[in-house]
Amino acid sequence: MDPIFLQIGNFTIAWYGVLMMAGIMAGAIIAQRLAVKRGLNGNMISDIIFWAVIWGVIGARLVFVVTSPEAFTGITDPMQKLIAWVNIRSGGLSIHGGLLFGVAVFLYYQWRYKINFYEYASLLAPGLGLGIIGGRLGNIMNGSDTVGRPTGWPIGFTWPESAKGFHTAMCNANNPENLVQYCTNGLVTVPVHFTQLYGVIIGVVLVLLAFYWLRTKTAYQVFYLTVMWYSILRSVVEETFRLNPLTFNVYLSEGPDKAGIGLFTLTQVASIVLVIWCLVMLFREPKAPTTVKEQVRA
Repeated sequence: MDPIFLQIGNFTIAWYGVLMMAGIMAGAIIAQRLAVKRGLNGNMISDIIFWAVIWGVIGARLVFVVTSPEAFTGITDPMQKLIAWVNIRSGGLSIHGGLLFGVAVFLYYQWRYKINFYEYASLLAPGLGLGIIGGRLGNIMNGSDTVGRPTGWPIGFTWPESAKGFHTAMCNANNPENLVQYCTNGLVTVPVHFTQLYGVIIGVVLVLLAFYWLRTKTAYQVFYLTVMWYSILRSVVEETFRLNPLTFNVYLSEGPDKAGIGLFTLTQVASIVLVIWCLVMLFREPKAPTTVKEQVRA
């Protein structure tokens, strides 16, 4: 386990970025091919994806910085803190932030070029799952990202010796969310929920669902089903067991002899809002306009 994919002198490239970009590129290729197959503008979707990735990364980092201040605990120098905020090579991106800014790009193109927002945005459904898979695999290589709560459940994962030194955030007593009592030489030594792997599984499920929905649902439905089920899976399968601060301390049970569950994190609260919004929008789906042939047949 090593977060560094390539190092030349002082210049390093992290596995996190490589794997994340691999997922995004695969999703972009799939979206472009789907666009051509459906008679949409292939060049247009390529342009949208390019800018959606740029602004999506900015948004993902911005939301992460705002919602995860504990990741920067101990950095007091303003310049060093600014550098830490923009340094994404070590990981730290919010998928919800990326989605928000990415959707904003699609909305801009809808306004500027009068395209059908849902026809184009729905093509990125498989790419969302692939990006999540790449990002969570990168988290595993980092060792310190999106770690789970200590648990006594049989599925608890004990980090190997190769992760020693990479658990700096969890083994820092100044971090509001830490596991310092379970650390030895920079390594968490008790079983924890393997939330990074849970995230990979979520990505796989989303990819499979996306391809199914693209064959059986309208573009409008695909968009809202993707956002809704990502929110549900993320908040239930991953956030429930992830070492994140609780916005509302409703239930907390963590330790080598406990379940390793926490409710409710900020992501879970946001997911509730998103799920309700998606359900309302799905219920309000506009009916397709009746064609001349259908009117005659009626």
